[in-house]
Amino acid sequence: MTLRAAFFSLLLAAGAAGAAPAVTPQGGDKVLHMFLSTSETGLDPAAASDIATLSLLENLFDPLLRYDYLARPVKLQPNTASAMPTISADGRTYTFRIRPGIHFTPDPAFKGIKREMTAQDYVYSIRRLYDPAIKSPWSYMFDGKLEGDEALKKTFSHDTAIPGLQALDRYTLRIRLKEPDNNFLFYMATPASSVVAREVIEAYPGQAGNHPVGTGPFMIGEWKRSDRIVLLANPYSTAVFSATPGPDPQDQAIAAALQGKRLPRVDRVEVKIAEEFQGRLLGFLNSEYDYLEQVPESMTDMVIRDGQLKPELTRRGMQLSRFPVLQTYYMWMNMNDPLLGGYSKDRIALRRAISLAYNSAEDIALLKKGFAIKAESPLPPNVLGYDPAYRSPVPYDPALANALLDRHGYGRRDHEGFRRAPDGKPFTLTMHSEATVGGRLRDELWRKCLNSIGLRVVFKSDKKTEIIKASRLGKVTMFESNWIADFPDGDNFYQLLYGPNAGRANYARFNLPAYNVRYERARALTDGPARQHLYVEMNQLIHAYNPWVPLTHAVSADIRHPWLKNYKRHPVAFTSWRYLDVDVAQRARLSGQPR
Repeated sequence: MTLRAAFFSLLLAAGAAGAAPAVTPQGGDKVLHMFLSTSETGLDPAAASDIATLSLLENLFDPLLRYDYLARPVKLQPNTASAMPTISADGRTYTFRIRPGIHFTPDPAFKGIKREMTAQDYVYSIRRLYDPAIKSPWSYMFDGKLEGDEALKKTFSHDTAIPGLQALDRYTLRIRLKEPDNNFLFYMATPASSVVAREVIEAYPGQAGNHPVGTGPFMIGEWKRSDRIVLLANPYSTAVFSATPGPDPQDQAIAAALQGKRLPRVDRVEVKIAEEFQGRLLGFLNSEYDYLEQVPESMTDMVIRDGQLKPELTRRGMQLSRFPVLQTYYMWMNMNDPLLGGYSKDRIALRRAISLAYNSAEDIALLKKGFAIKAESPLPPNVLGYDPAYRSPVPYDPALANALLDRHGYGRRDHEGFRRAPDGKPFTLTMHSEATVGGRLRDELWRKCLNSIGLRVVFKSDKKTEIIKASRLGKVTMFESNWIADFPDGDNFYQLLYGPNAGRANYARFNLPAYNVRYERARALTDGPARQHLYVEMNQLIHAYNPWVPLTHAVSADIRHPWLKNYKRHPVAFTSWRYLDVDVAQRARLSGQPR
């Protein structure tokens, strides 16, 4: 009996409500070894927003659409839908046909029945995003957009029917929008719009994140929180590989190896939580992980010399690739904070001075080891709306920063040379940072930059997940964060500063009417000159009020072992686990470890 068949039988026999017990791999099983850089949270598509959890969710749950693995520029393709949706002439009505024969993985909530997924399940799953008890960070994708959704917001009920979200029959889903939304299909490819079963959600009240039951290529086999997660190939999976390769020979080889084959290709994925940069890199070099995406900036010298993989690693068959990530690093400042928030001239001057003090050249050269480019705006290259000619009007200029602070009330200093507040009181900034080696290195860069303009700063270190929780509550003053595109359009980045998103993705709580109205106009337009003009004006407002210091766009240094097959980094999808294969014999021979 194969591992996946044995585990399926075990699930039905045991009827366990929580995570299944660990299964010892058999000798011939293909096991993918991975890590997540931060701890996961609850595995509920409607609630999770951190990258670690989203990486797991996209392997456990199914949205209607996914990204083509090989197409560049990126494009969407059907997932549980049998084809791309039909769209009405006015761009408001989308009709999806769902493939019959897709089933949820076993769970006691189904009472022994092999439960087929239907269009009504998507109605329920999308409606959950409106549930005020969940406070979904993804509600913005649908809130106020679906025809008749006022009924859901007035008095929420899972049984409230609205004309904008209907199952016409068992396999037909119709979604009607109030107005056209150019990014709507991108939303339908996010983990948040994945399908869940109502029976499971109701069987575990308030604990949906502890009982992930989906239709994706994998299912939970073992789960030791913040430590180790094992995903097993879903025996019900009906996913079959289809992609559009470009002229790249590597793409052609992947397509030839996978075309028409059932996914996933491995029997299990063993995932560890590795928060320390050094542990990740050493684990990879010791063959504990099959690939390493984004070599930690503080560890680059261990594996790369003069921009190339070190010869001793090349001799082991390892391969280095450079990948321009759809990612922006930025330091945001809380616009409601009593020390540096607000829209008065002195507070604007303070935030502008902080922006002027940031030394991007030192950041890129010393911390990122050259694997980054300066961020001139929120948009990274290869995102729709990115303008390669645009340049920020806020350069690195500590002399100008000092003059600005002197002019706007921060001229008095204490006996240590640090500036006082305009009212003469002692003045200390507090910046949160990650409790990692990389976090500490970044603390020192910021300390150096801020001290150079007379600003005292203290750092409060914590896990990133805890900082994000506090940020949503408005309890963080400053934090260096990053955003990876949920979909490859400029709207996904500019919404981070849209006023109504405060407390969700808008951690800075920036709420400027002039920005909000331009964002609303821009999101109604497709990519083109008119929208580009609005984006330039939004950039100017960001630089004028400085809720952000745009930092860098990462160029990822990715390394993989030779036994890993079919690997290609995708600009938007978090993982490629479903497509990957492992040469078990080659791994055993080259790593010296039985795998």
